Amino acid sequence: MVTVELYSASGSEDPAGFKVSGHTGTSGESIVCAAVSSACYMAANTITEVLGIEADISVHDGYMRVTVKGDDIPKAKAILLGLKLHLEQLAQQYPKQIRILFSEVHQ
Repeated sequence: MVTVELYSASGSEDPAGFKVSGHTGTSGESIVCAAVSSACYMAANTITEVLGIEADISVHDGYMRVTVKGDDIPKAKAILLGLKLHLEQLAQQYPKQIRILFSEVHQ
């Protein structure tokens, strides 16, 4: 199962980042895992490379964490809301393979 944790800024509903962990099925063979991974990489790359926002990023096998800080949170809002929508729709299609959690990130 893939677990997605979507972060909001402390005391706000504005999205501030996400953490994704786990796999569905055999690594490299699941369309669900590939869809989640692709969406998360696109969001992370758009935030850092296209928008030029500094983000705290950690990536390794089956794990990605991206956190945007402070004044940059509003700049990344549209990308993170788009990611949230995309992942929620995937979770509706594949409820046994994707779990979404929500939490605050304290900065």
